[in-house]
Amino acid sequence: MAVVVPEDIGVPSWDLYELSIPLTVFGQPPPDLTMPWYDLKLCRVEAGSVAGAGSEYGLSLRTPYGLDDLVGADTVIVTSVPDPVVEEGVPMDPALIDALRRAQASGARMMSLCTGAFALAEAGLLDGRRATSHWLHSGQLAARYPKVEVDDSVLYVDDGDVLTSAGVTAGLDLCLHLVRRDLGAHVANQLARRMVVPAHRPGGQAQFIDLSVPDDDCGSLNPVLDWARAHLDEPLTVEDLARRAAMSPRTLHRKLQAATGTTPLQWLLNQRLGRAQTLLESTDLPVEKVAELSGLGTANNLRHHFLKQIGVSPSDYRRAFPRTLARA
Repeated sequence: MAVVVPEDIGVPSWDLYELSIPLTVFGQPPPDLTMPWYDLKLCRVEAGSVAGAGSEYGLSLRTPYGLDDLVGADTVIVTSVPDPVVEEGVPMDPALIDALRRAQASGARMMSLCTGAFALAEAGLLDGRRATSHWLHSGQLAARYPKVEVDDSVLYVDDGDVLTSAGVTAGLDLCLHLVRRDLGAHVANQLARRMVVPAHRPGGQAQFIDLSVPDDDCGSLNPVLDWARAHLDEPLTVEDLARRAAMSPRTLHRKLQAATGTTPLQWLLNQRLGRAQTLLESTDLPVEKVAELSGLGTANNLRHHFLKQIGVSPSDYRRAFPRTLARA
């Protein structure tokens, strides 16, 4: 996994935070979760160059890897581009664009966090594809690269061999999603737990653009959501959740939509699918029992939602993530 270190990274900017996300998720092998882990390399435009040497805080970053090391990597991540590239249209380094194209041609999975999408778009890797970036910059991305289908309503887009995320913490969502895709829900959930973050945040960027609900509304839902997670095997309804939360179904719908970007029924389905994934990975229970314990009722219903939401059958999912991996 090769991570591009942006030019002229400054400690006061968001660049350093977004660079730290893949380092935190992919950089430190957790041997008690699964092995082997990712082999992470930081790649600069010129190997051995210094990032942030002139910053007011005096921090610097050195790496022995350069852009040539992008070619041959299984995954290439561009965490950001310099602010002048986005705000003023300053051209990107041609060497970076060439390296991204060569990496993609060699079979690498390409991924961007926040404004890193501008680099993938400049290289032509997002042409004809759906992609996202921070909602503040999505208009500029769409105007500058009209061949890209920009969606500013989502936290991230997984288009198979090309993945893009919205800004800041949405990059963490995408990185954990990649762990889930590569190594399974059990590993991703345990890693997220150690980082004290949600393994999956439903909804999209819209919830951060305009919050019409007071901040304490999200917190007021936590008890009922925790209760629902503990009773997923029961036939829960929106009315059940509303009654537990001591509010009307309409109020519950409005608050949950504002807090998570999704409806109560979709939230329940997401939770049940997550429970089913964990059971398929960590137990030998038959599919019928997995459906029952996750609250999806029958094996046919489980298969239907699995195929629709995850893209594979429960049996294929279990074969992809055997118990030996989940328990390693």
